Amino acid sequence: MIAAIHQPNFIPWIGYFYKMLKADQFIFLDDVQFNRRGYTARVKIKSINGESWLSVPTQKKGRYLQSVMDVELEQDEKWKKKIIGSFQSFYGRTNFFKTYFPEIESIILKEYQNLSELNIALIHLLARQFNIQTQTIKSSELDGIDGQATDRLISICKAVEADKYLSGFGGQNYQEKEVFEQNGLELIVYDFIHPVYQQQWGDFIAGLSAVDLLFNCGPHSIEIIKNCGSRSLNNGI
Repeated sequence: MIAAIHQPNFIPWIGYFYKMLKADQFIFLDDVQFNRRGYTARVKIKSINGESWLSVPTQKKGRYLQSVMDVELEQDEKWKKKIIGSFQSFYGRTNFFKTYFPEIESIILKEYQNLSELNIALIHLLARQFNIQTQTIKSSELDGIDGQATDRLISICKAVEADKYLSGFGGQNYQEKEVFEQNGLELIVYDFIHPVYQQQWGDFIAGLSAVDLLFNCGPHSIEIIKNCGSRSLNNGI
């Protein structure tokens, strides 16, 4: 069984869902330290002026060493209106906005207190819209997880009884293949080639939230994701 592990990011990019598609079990890494400068609480979309950040405000005072699963959202809900307004302004005229946005909007408007819960709900929704049926679980729900970095990934893989760990293309820089093999796991590292598709407003921009693909390409999105041109660095994928 192939396991993939990633923090529950906010409406993540296409590569996140490609990784999910290629796995049998996808683990949301929610019991590690929250990185305020990462993608757990922000993502890029495309505006008429190019890249634009969407950020979810979180409670910060006295909470600098908290885990992802403990991050609480700001209770002032003006940020929800801002995010919804940005989607409407930047994507309202795309071919499939009216088809897919109402469900996204309904999740954003729900009374989530926890960032991780909001993100996972949005990821599950997009996975369904992309017809990705990979099973998911939170790392915080698993028993006996310990260690840091590679050791923690191995511990999680053992907890879900995986025999392969699927890493993104950056994994080859920091993960030790020998350590995985010593623990009876095959490390699979793949290259991801970002697809080019029709976008609004000028030249194509890569690395945006996957909603950019969904709103522009609709039901064709899953075929685009499937054909992202992964070049395996071994024979695992």
